[in-house]
Amino acid sequence: MTGNTMDIQLLTTHLSVSPQILVSEMQALSEAGFKSIICNRPDGEGPGQPRFAEIAAAASQYGLQAQYLPVESGNVRNEDGQAFGQLLSTLPGPVLAYCRTGMRSSTLWSLLQSGMTPQQQILEASQKVSE
Repeated sequence: MTGNTMDIQLLTTHLSVSPQILVSEMQALSEAGFKSIICNRPDGEGPGQPRFAEIAAAASQYGLQAQYLPVESGNVRNEDGQAFGQLLSTLPGPVLAYCRTGMRSSTLWSLLQSGMTPQQQILEASQKVSE
């Protein structure tokens, strides 16, 4: 799905990633079939960035569950990947995870897949995000 600001990349049938989403995009995300959102971007990371509380409030208006798992850019840890996996296993899907560019969310998924999914398949899915 590509819109004015949305650039959503499908990683699996249960998970897609995107750059920062906006409050005004909640209806479109709901209509696209998403059931849950994971925010991997810390509040206050960039100017003009909506706070997670704003995203969560708008998401709930459209029946979307929202979870906050902030990860510092360039500092994705194995523990973050495990927490991300825990959220994915409990949230209804499909799930949209977002950060500033989508890369942190993709990296969290890659950490989670390590040892379970062939490395080439992980790389191919992750490369779509960085393009």
